[in-house]
Amino acid sequence: MKIQELTQHITSGGIDDELRVLYGDSEQVLSAQRARYCAAIQKFADTFPNRDHVHLYSAPGRSEIGGNHTDHQHGCALAAAVNLDAVAVVAFHEEGVIRLMSEGYSMSEVDLSDLSVHEAEKGKSIGIIRGIVARFAQMGVKVGGFDAYTVSDVLSGSGLSSSAAFETLVGTIIDVHYNDCKAGEIEIAKIGQYAENVYFGKGSGLLDQMVCSVGGFVFIDFNDTENPKVEKHNFDFDKAGYNLCITDTKGSHSDLTDDYVAVPSEMKSVAQHFGKSVLREVDEKEFFAAIPELHGKVNDRAILRAIHFFGENARAIHEADALERGDLERFFTLYRQSAASSANLLQNLYSTTKPTAQGIPLAIAVSRLILGEYGVVRVHGGGFAGTIQAFVPMDKTENYAAKMDALFGEGSCYVLRIRPVGGTRII
Repeated sequence: MKIQELTQHITSGGIDDELRVLYGDSEQVLSAQRARYCAAIQKFADTFPNRDHVHLYSAPGRSEIGGNHTDHQHGCALAAAVNLDAVAVVAFHEEGVIRLMSEGYSMSEVDLSDLSVHEAEKGKSIGIIRGIVARFAQMGVKVGGFDAYTVSDVLSGSGLSSSAAFETLVGTIIDVHYNDCKAGEIEIAKIGQYAENVYFGKGSGLLDQMVCSVGGFVFIDFNDTENPKVEKHNFDFDKAGYNLCITDTKGSHSDLTDDYVAVPSEMKSVAQHFGKSVLREVDEKEFFAAIPELHGKVNDRAILRAIHFFGENARAIHEADALERGDLERFFTLYRQSAASSANLLQNLYSTTKPTAQGIPLAIAVSRLILGEYGVVRVHGGGFAGTIQAFVPMDKTENYAAKMDALFGEGSCYVLRIRPVGGTRII
């Protein structure tokens, strides 16, 4: 659709049905999204003045729900796509180049005749783009090229996976336009992971990309890492009367690498005692029987973290089942158990190297004081610093958000909803 025509179409409510699916029914939200999309289209026009015919794409961020630090042990996890997303305005051409500008960043330009790994591009979005195209090329897909302008409200460094949203966005653009959607949601996630691992230089798992690509609640069993089992669940928390709230405690992730590395390495030290590489390969009964033998051979925290893994792995399965059955009470019971296990066994609420910086425990404690019996709260994502997650009754959300903002600063609490679809073209 031509730029002026599309802008008028959006302003007059022409894509409201699609926007309701992605962002909710609130007229205030719809109005804000119309303005956001129109602004992105104008930025595209300013950046690429020789393009007139454009398309719209969107890919969501995600929030981990259950299975805290289980994926790297080939375990099970439950996560959900959220209504914060990355949006792209795209014009296609056959010039053999991709030009992509993300709001606030410089232009990335990828010559499609060169799809080799560039060491200088590792850690940069241009590496992600080149890697995604390279993977499609390996699949026999010919990409002509496109110009794109992207905007994103997925918080960087928040555990909401802004990088996976971007990877899903680029993968969806290419799959829809150049591949007739043949790759599909799961393969797009794998393509994003490949680009991040090989071209971006980060050894990430598949959880983030899979949830951003599939949408809704997604249960993933990583027992077979090459072909993980993926199940989509569609429990409607809006109808149940709850909002998903993510609060940024403003904790710094700097100097926390050792904390993050210690979690999988300690779990693997337990697995190695049994001649296995990851805990998923260890028989649970054999592990519990061997705890006296393990004591003194591995450190105590490693044993506690292994206990967390076995319990958390099972809980993720039961949480997904509870959602599938619509059993909210059981889900919340399991959620509370998961929160306690992360705090007491996994021990990822704060860093022992910074014992006085306890933003996450503080946020959780204050949340429980505010909500009492009417909500559930836990650490969000990798932990040690950053964000917490809470399911909050709708009639208590305004008060909860205001008090969390008062504690951590205006705009710290994000009131979200579960987005039922992943990467998509907006028609």
